[in-house]
Amino acid sequence: MGVDFTLQERSALYGLLAENSDDIIFKSDARGFILTASPAIEQLGYRLPAMLIGPHIRDLVLPQFAAAIEAEHRAALSGRGSARWHEFPAATGVNGHWFEIQMRALLDGAGRLYGVLCMMRSITARKSLEEQLFTAEMTDPLTRLTNRVAFVSMLEYMVCGKAGGSLALFDLDHFMTLNMRYGQSAGDETLCAFSELLRDMVRCEDIISRIGNERFGVLLPGLNPEQAGEVCGPVVETLAVLGQSEFAERFGVTASAGIAPISGSLDRTMKHAELALFAAKAKGRSRVECS
Repeated sequence: MGVDFTLQERSALYGLLAENSDDIIFKSDARGFILTASPAIEQLGYRLPAMLIGPHIRDLVLPQFAAAIEAEHRAALSGRGSARWHEFPAATGVNGHWFEIQMRALLDGAGRLYGVLCMMRSITARKSLEEQLFTAEMTDPLTRLTNRVAFVSMLEYMVCGKAGGSLALFDLDHFMTLNMRYGQSAGDETLCAFSELLRDMVRCEDIISRIGNERFGVLLPGLNPEQAGEVCGPVVETLAVLGQSEFAERFGVTASAGIAPISGSLDRTMKHAELALFAAKAKGRSRVECS
């Protein structure tokens, strides 16, 4: 059985909910200026009673999202707004704060539209969780490099965009032997050390991924294979030098690399880089070959 409330009771109930909720409820005029709001708006840094003119709805979001929130406000005011929630990053208050907002048109006794009623709720915790899940999905947990899923997406983007560049595939030589002789912890240490070597020696704009057990992919935007070889060669040479010192006295590891231009298709690019890597292995390892 439903419960009937008088107008005064509904007003009191609204006040009770608004004053004891973290959700922000506010009313704006037709221009988008906020006229009244629940106390929760203070979490965004606004104290309406102390302001001569309330903030505009575009002031609630970062500048690059101002046009989008104004468009939603106009749609709600015209009666064309959707009932769905829209997500925006807050311009004020806690850094990194995200909220979702829903808008409804306000009509006077004659049925004329005169303003918009809005409800905002924080989704910062959800956004943080989504970011953590995305990072976990796209990151190799051992080396903290991007993983094969992310690598394939980025390579496909570069192929489709025809931006040009090269792909380098690095493979640690005799890694299985190392793992069997010294154990998995030694293998993990070697993988982490090599990933750090790659970070230190390739360009800042190059994208490094761990795409297999002992295999790494490096995307080198804007470089042809010869230029990419000039970037990747020192990595192989440095590891070989380390291989004659303390690092290799423990593990004795080197790396081979194959380079191919990013062109045609993802499969074609990968195939040519794989063939170049195979050639490097066949010619004695610890070297770079270009397709």
